[in-house]
Amino acid sequence: MANIDIRFGGYQGPSSVHTRAVTVFGETLAQSLGSDLNFEHTLNVMDQGHPATALLDMVATGEMSLCYFAASYLGDRVAEFELLDLPFTIRDRAQGHALLDGPLCQYLAERIDEVADFRVVSWWDNGFRHLSNGVRPIHRPQDCAGLKIRTLRSEIYTQTFAALGFEPVFYDVKELAGAVASGAVDAQENALSNTFNLGAHKYHRWITMSGHFFGPTAVLCHKATYDSWPAEVRAAVGDALVAATAAQRDFAANEEAAVLERFDTSQNEIITLSEDERAEFVAAVQPVVEATVARHRDELFEYLPG
Repeated sequence: MANIDIRFGGYQGPSSVHTRAVTVFGETLAQSLGSDLNFEHTLNVMDQGHPATALLDMVATGEMSLCYFAASYLGDRVAEFELLDLPFTIRDRAQGHALLDGPLCQYLAERIDEVADFRVVSWWDNGFRHLSNGVRPIHRPQDCAGLKIRTLRSEIYTQTFAALGFEPVFYDVKELAGAVASGAVDAQENALSNTFNLGAHKYHRWITMSGHFFGPTAVLCHKATYDSWPAEVRAAVGDALVAATAAQRDFAANEEAAVLERFDTSQNEIITLSEDERAEFVAAVQPVVEATVARHRDELFEYLPG
């Protein structure tokens, strides 16, 4: 068998749950393919001067064989991806992982395969997203009023934060730390590990455990490259993805508790919402949920978490 070159791109540092999962993927694949494999892992394309979003084009052109990326960014290619981002819908990881392994994500993978030069080959856990800000404690939607919050490039994210009273503004991941440090944004939202790793906690005293979105990550593979691999290589890649996905979800499940212990409680206040407070957030975003669901086919409704 000829040498197989596989390049896996990412946009996070060495300690991230995604980076660690890519390492598992590479090590597992090497066990199967041995010296026939040339595996290259680019931890963070931003270190090369690229915005994180450049990964999508890199995989579409085959410059990268695979990458991981927040699934929300695929909504401009397949509108139904926004159904993954219905706010305050997923309450726990069991429900979230059932979503990733269920019919909605299977449907979305089929749809993206029709319109893009890459395909979804696995789904990873990007964590529950929580709020941080440096202005005041956030317990209820009225506490969000007038705060400028960084959002990723997603219409439903923008609509959700506007419904809560924020002023949403898009920044690429590459620009986020600078926007927080400079005060260009008052607030940001992210998985706790990202909030800590980008240093937002140094500027944002208040961290609200809102869990407003559960973040699916899509693992993408260049379609032509995948199709060119011999059957035994595709099988080895599939087995390596199974191992990496199991490891990634385990890493993600343990990460939030571990990160919480790293915050200095003299510098940061961790706010846990009461059921009544959470209910106010749910009510505030209900028009966004209803409008989003109404845009899609009735037969997709059964795919949504109950």
